[in-house]
Amino acid sequence: MAEHPTTSLKTLGDQVWDLPPLILHPFSNQLGPSELLQGSKAALMLAGLLPAPSEDRDELTRKLLTSRYAEIRMLFFVGKDLLRWIDQCMDLVGRTEALAPLGVKDQSFASLLVYSPPKAVVAKLQKWGVANPQSVFSRAIAMASVFREVPPVEFLSDEFLMHYHNFADHLFVCQQHLAGSPEISADNFHFELYASGEYARLLEKEWGE
Repeated sequence: MAEHPTTSLKTLGDQVWDLPPLILHPFSNQLGPSELLQGSKAALMLAGLLPAPSEDRDELTRKLLTSRYAEIRMLFFVGKDLLRWIDQCMDLVGRTEALAPLGVKDQSFASLLVYSPPKAVVAKLQKWGVANPQSVFSRAIAMASVFREVPPVEFLSDEFLMHYHNFADHLFVCQQHLAGSPEISADNFHFELYASGEYARLLEKEWGE
């Protein structure tokens, strides 16, 4: 898994900055939950952990690769939202006199998001059923950093599809080490997490009031 940055900021004290909200948008998925479930079952069957009386290995592998592609697609769109949020945070840094000279970079906010988000954000993700936010966010950032658009499935090798999570983990590590960046924490940087529809309703309520 990705490594922590080694440099931390000691000069922020008890100052707290409110970052832009992290807003995650829904995305269209060509595959429904049933196909993703089939992929999970196929992986267990291929590993010999579930019986596969009526399907050969080629068909099970096809189902697994189809499911893996759906996961890549999902991570890509989540990653686009995460990179957009990081850009917004960097814009805030550039406009904040106390932060501009500290060397905070994109990687600082990626690390905050992956390793030490606010407890309320973690609790909300768990409520949404995200069991391992660190892996989801780091892999999402990796996928969105590598691809401009989701590549057609035929452009991806079977080996990449089968092991994309390993590739994504290493890509995130590489991205974090492209530039030296200080480590920041939720003690000094606070942000909220919203689904896009939830945030739209919140704005409507505020405007109505």
